[in-house]
Amino acid sequence: MSAETAVTQETAGTRTKTGASADAGAGRRFRWSPGRIAMLLIALALVVLWVLPLAWAVATSLKPEGETTTTPLKWIGSTITFGAYREVWKSGDIGQWMFNSAYISVMTTLLTVVLCAMAAYGFSRTEFRGRKVLYGLVLAGIMVPPQVLMAPLFAEMVSMGLVDTYWGVILPQVAVPAMVFILVKFFDGVPRELEEAAFVDGAGRWRVFWTIVMPLSRPVLAAVAIFTFISTWNNFLWPFLVTTDPNGMTLPVGLVNVQSSYGLRYAQMMASVVIAGLPLLVVFTLFQRQIVRGVAHTGLAGQ
Repeated sequence: MSAETAVTQETAGTRTKTGASADAGAGRRFRWSPGRIAMLLIALALVVLWVLPLAWAVATSLKPEGETTTTPLKWIGSTITFGAYREVWKSGDIGQWMFNSAYISVMTTLLTVVLCAMAAYGFSRTEFRGRKVLYGLVLAGIMVPPQVLMAPLFAEMVSMGLVDTYWGVILPQVAVPAMVFILVKFFDGVPRELEEAAFVDGAGRWRVFWTIVMPLSRPVLAAVAIFTFISTWNNFLWPFLVTTDPNGMTLPVGLVNVQSSYGLRYAQMMASVVIAGLPLLVVFTLFQRQIVRGVAHTGLAGQ
């Protein structure tokens, strides 16, 4: 039996079991037990706690500037205006900054997924001298605050001539020890029999990785990609240090520069927050199922 056939049969078996369990669950009547009611109330409280700041930012951005600091505070101003968004858009090159953030985030995500997956597969499936020591150093990198590495990374980018370039922002964000750890945990749970069947068919390690392991790892790879994209898009400190050209700034850095130019104008500040966060809300809305599945497949959901 070939490796591809084994993968197909396992996937079909998984779908059959999932469908059977779904049918069995559909036949059960949902009951409101005290524990479920308590969990629902806690979930609703958390939703309100997380949504309230976003709702306040949107409401403030739609107020006239003079009504953002009036007391008592009001959710809705006397008129709804988009003047703050127009001012922010005119004060900076929002389109260029958004393109820079999108390009940097996409490239960082692609490189992170590929490189971290290869490193994790090497730690999970191959034996070599110093493997445990090297893996321990990777795990130790999780405990190192990124701010500690800013000075040596900046000196390295200067020596390589990568300041004010896309690659100067991208490369230091590619090696993520936490993502390597998550992928190692997932690869440890992949059945070795599938790879052994491929080896019997004459496939090499490289082909097994790309044709068997990577397709089976789509849920966790999707989660890693989404988490990486979000963290890269929100990253402010490193792009702020390594870019001085306004045309090369990312959206968070550019919006902060715009805010500093017009001082404390709360409506425009909140408009900047909404503009910067809107793409992430779209990404999360579109890929929330992949995020949940990825966390569940990593084996870290209960930790």
